[in-house]
Amino acid sequence: MGSIYSLLTLVVFVLLISIREVKQYQRGVKFRFGKFVGVRQPGWRIVLPVIEKMPRIDIRVKAVDVPNQEAITKDNISCQINAVIYYKVKEADKAIIEVEHFQYAVSQLAQTTMRNVVGEMELDELLQNREQASANIKKIVDELTDPWGIQVDNVELKDILLPEDMRRVIGKQAEAERERRSVVTKAVGEVEAANNLASAAKTLAASPGALHLRTLNTINDLSSDQSNTVIFAVPLEVLRAFEAVSEMGNRKK
Repeated sequence: MGSIYSLLTLVVFVLLISIREVKQYQRGVKFRFGKFVGVRQPGWRIVLPVIEKMPRIDIRVKAVDVPNQEAITKDNISCQINAVIYYKVKEADKAIIEVEHFQYAVSQLAQTTMRNVVGEMELDELLQNREQASANIKKIVDELTDPWGIQVDNVELKDILLPEDMRRVIGKQAEAERERRSVVTKAVGEVEAANNLASAAKTLAASPGALHLRTLNTINDLSSDQSNTVIFAVPLEVLRAFEAVSEMGNRKK
């Protein structure tokens, strides 16, 4: 009886130390005698000591901060870029069998890809199409990590840092562009105003009484403020008419 009790105790002890819990966000990759035997789903699993091993892989989305990378654009301008890459493990067995330390491998691959993508773009294109650069990086990294069972969900370029002299040049260029737009807008406004004045002049010239009505309306506007002083300019033709009437009166006398 004592030997049977000892044996049962040993079996229970082995079972207790063999239990492994696989959480809902994990997958277990089980090996027996060093050979892959399958992926284990969430729950309690038995892993026999010595002969079996089961590393657990987190399949949740991971955010990896890619540190600043020195890169040279297509037009030979040096800059520093950093990014965040979001990825997750789709096939746990490949993440263990096909690559060593897949987290480190993904980070290194992202750094190299960032430098290569930036090297294929000019600085203006990189600054204006940051989303396109991010999409290119994502596509390349996703394709290269597919054999590792990794799925890249997104890549976001965070900062593009330029040398101080280049920032000053870009600032001057932006200021010059704003001045150019201001001059163009002002010129367009002057052209429109001139066209409107020309149209108004044609309308007034086509209506005999329109100019007089406009003059009376202007005088009415000026007279609303008592501080205004109104000076009437009498046309030369009116003065000549008065002179002619005066001469006719003198002759009759």
